[in-house]
Amino acid sequence: MIERRPSPPAGGLSCPDLTEPLTRRRLTTYGVGSVGTAVFATVPGLLLLYYLTDVLGVAAGLAGLVVALPKLWDVIFNPIVGAVSDREAVRTGRRTVLLLWGAISLPVLFTAMFLSPFTGAAGAAWVAVVFVLASSAYALFQVPYVGLPAEMAAGADARTRVTARRVIYLTIGILLGGGIAPVLAATAGGGRGGYVVMGVVVGVLMLGALVTAALGTRWVRSSPGQSLRLIAAVRSARGNRPFFALLTVYITQAVAVAIMLAAAPYIATYWLGGHGMTSVLFICLVAPSALAIPVWERLARRFGRLRCYVAATVGYAAGALLLLPGIALGGPIPALILIALLGIGYAALQLLSLALLPDTVLADADRTGQTQAGTFTGLWTAGETAGMAIGPGLFSVALAVSGYAATTWDAPVAQSGGAKLGMLLGFTVAPALLMLVSLPALRAFARTRTPEPAAPRLDSALEG
Repeated sequence: MIERRPSPPAGGLSCPDLTEPLTRRRLTTYGVGSVGTAVFATVPGLLLLYYLTDVLGVAAGLAGLVVALPKLWDVIFNPIVGAVSDREAVRTGRRTVLLLWGAISLPVLFTAMFLSPFTGAAGAAWVAVVFVLASSAYALFQVPYVGLPAEMAAGADARTRVTARRVIYLTIGILLGGGIAPVLAATAGGGRGGYVVMGVVVGVLMLGALVTAALGTRWVRSSPGQSLRLIAAVRSARGNRPFFALLTVYITQAVAVAIMLAAAPYIATYWLGGHGMTSVLFICLVAPSALAIPVWERLARRFGRLRCYVAATVGYAAGALLLLPGIALGGPIPALILIALLGIGYAALQLLSLALLPDTVLADADRTGQTQAGTFTGLWTAGETAGMAIGPGLFSVALAVSGYAATTWDAPVAQSGGAKLGMLLGFTVAPALLMLVSLPALRAFARTRTPEPAAPRLDSALEG
């Protein structure tokens, strides 16, 4: 199959003539990179706060800062990487150099995060410095990587093929990161030694996936053409009210999900029988979401994307609230069933937000005459990163306020009833409230957006 570029649209970016075939091997080598990025996006959010408080003995408040602040750095750094990537593309016609820098440095730094020779405040400082460096390395790979589908193929169907392959490997990476990393740490004895083994094994896995993608996409030719400078583009984008309403919804919901991820090891350890239940919790959330995506697609075609988005948001909030009595009174089995139901709602939150995002970008192009997809994608990614950083920080505040006592693996501390209640409320009530808080912004988006077509197709969501 040969894909060719159409002529560039008026006012848009120039596009090179692309005549390279989209072979199965090329699709696979691109998609496998998402295994590495998904693992890095998942494991720190799931395990790093717990590693700090229960393995290195870091106070909960300080641990929350260590987890949150490095990720907030990404909000500043990602747009810079985007500009550097475009300059590389203009100069060399490829984005391979940044991809390789990120592919090689990220696994090494990920492993180093779990190699701290210190405990307490010194251990927190070690993790903070290495996490900042690892987040920067992640940006070096992720920013150019996400932009490759538009340069690999022309036309919606071809780009959907590219991105659909990536989504398959993204799901695999999420399941590997959330399902295997806690098991590796536990089976290796737990404590600092267990996390060292986990860091090394997962780092090697990431290295193979990222380097394969970086080298396997060298055939992709890039030609970004002329566009607004970063500051001018952001200033122009401020007038896109639907985008920022939708972004507000997405960030708020990302915070809610991030709180649940950060809380999962604590709920597993102190409410469901042991740290080993962390992987089970995570798999119960992610696996149903993969199966639910086709169902949500059909429902959205029939009832509309926005109605389904509202229904999924309300349903997720209700499910999170039901988890409170489910965990406190019912134990592991009711909790796992409810979390699986949350996974069904989580699939809709991810799919429908991405389905609605291209609408706001296209509407802005009509408004300004400028194609600024890169600017909006950068802002969206920065917002997602901020949300995933704020979530663990908020949960650490809940731990600190409720009297959670920092501990080490070798000398565990019995937690008070108040501390256990605080982590349970953080896992259930806080995400539910955040979901409900996102509804006014979703209503604002409904008022300002372009009316939805009669029979929308969600395939376009994969093009992002």
